[in-house]
Amino acid sequence: MSGDAVKASTVQKEQSMVLQKQLIGDYYDSLGRAREEGKRVVSTFVPGNLTELLRSFDLLPILPEINALQSGMRKLSANYIAEAEKHGHSEDVCTYVKCDIGMLKSGNIGPTGVKLPSPDLLLLSYTGCFTFLKWFELLREEYQCPVAMLHVPYLANGRIEPHHVDYVVKQLRTEVIPKLEQVSGQRYDEARLSEMLALSAKAEDDFVWVLESAKNEPSPIDAYFGGVYYIGPIFTAFRGTSEGVEYYRVLREEIAERIRLGLGPVTPEGTMERQRYRLVVEGPPNWTSFREFWKMFYDEGAVVVASSYTKVGGLYDRGFRHDPNRPLESLAEYCLGCYTNLGLPARVDLLERYIREYRADGFMINSVKSCNSFSVGQLLMLRQLEQRTGVPGGFIESDLVDPRYFSSANIKNRIESYLQMLEQRRTAVVTA
Repeated sequence: MSGDAVKASTVQKEQSMVLQKQLIGDYYDSLGRAREEGKRVVSTFVPGNLTELLRSFDLLPILPEINALQSGMRKLSANYIAEAEKHGHSEDVCTYVKCDIGMLKSGNIGPTGVKLPSPDLLLLSYTGCFTFLKWFELLREEYQCPVAMLHVPYLANGRIEPHHVDYVVKQLRTEVIPKLEQVSGQRYDEARLSEMLALSAKAEDDFVWVLESAKNEPSPIDAYFGGVYYIGPIFTAFRGTSEGVEYYRVLREEIAERIRLGLGPVTPEGTMERQRYRLVVEGPPNWTSFREFWKMFYDEGAVVVASSYTKVGGLYDRGFRHDPNRPLESLAEYCLGCYTNLGLPARVDLLERYIREYRADGFMINSVKSCNSFSVGQLLMLRQLEQRTGVPGGFIESDLVDPRYFSSANIKNRIESYLQMLEQRRTAVVTA
């Protein structure tokens, strides 16, 4: 065993990491037992998901993107993508879609080895990604189940207007809730929904505190690679639950202790000891080589202090909280405010704020080949951010879950070259 392997194998997991793994494992186990326990399930997406509303009807959510990324991390996605392409899906189609379709065609065994149930309803909360529409058309053909669509107006200027909220709330009342009542056999219980929203808000407070802890120097977290673990419970099936609240309480306590001790983030090889560069990152990560990708950063002393990807399931750090006193209006505002539902000017504004508030030395864009929702306009965003902040940007390319589009040597070379440029600029400033 190599020295690196020995080091990685002896890393002590913190309690929050154990809790997160347990939550995800229990979630997939509950899906595997759904049919024998008489539970109904609803397939929906991460951005703008209505987890609390579903759980108020005792419905379990299935999230296709989570299945795909978990499959990618477990090295299962390549075969699923190949299977989907055998059935005629183009090489240019979103690889999340192909991974999901390929998994279905291969027996619908989930990433943890549990067979997933067929959904009783497809609930599409349309929040800026046109691919979601086509994805559910494909799943409707496969599952032959009903579909509910919640159309969320795109925020070209980044502002939520009252008529936007009214429009979404009307759909919740007339389109979504009636179908949830039909599928579950239960009546809508607003008091129960409000109780769950109160739990969501409590978890969201701690979640935002964790993200904003990266303003410290050294940063106690990595807000991109480490951040994808932090967002798991709140962006998926555990918002509005006591388990979710407990996870974020434990996580916050751990991060507070790291700040007290002056420690950096936990990586797959232990605590990051030196922080030479503070970065902001735009775009999703690559999942098939996730640890290798992360290592390219922490080996160079680069810590990500803020990222756009950790906002796809909600912009809580802009002040939004689920409000138990305005349950449906609150759900509408949540759907409207997701990062993927913002126009390019609003995205640039957000990233500029992150660069300034988190005192970043640079920012990088990971342009994902098959994700138009993120990749369209990223070069324009890079230029505008450089002009506004004077901070240089870097650009790399990969994919979500297709290992054919992760070129390790090329990406590593670009990252190292970019960080060397940052170092040269820093040296030039000091000697000027």
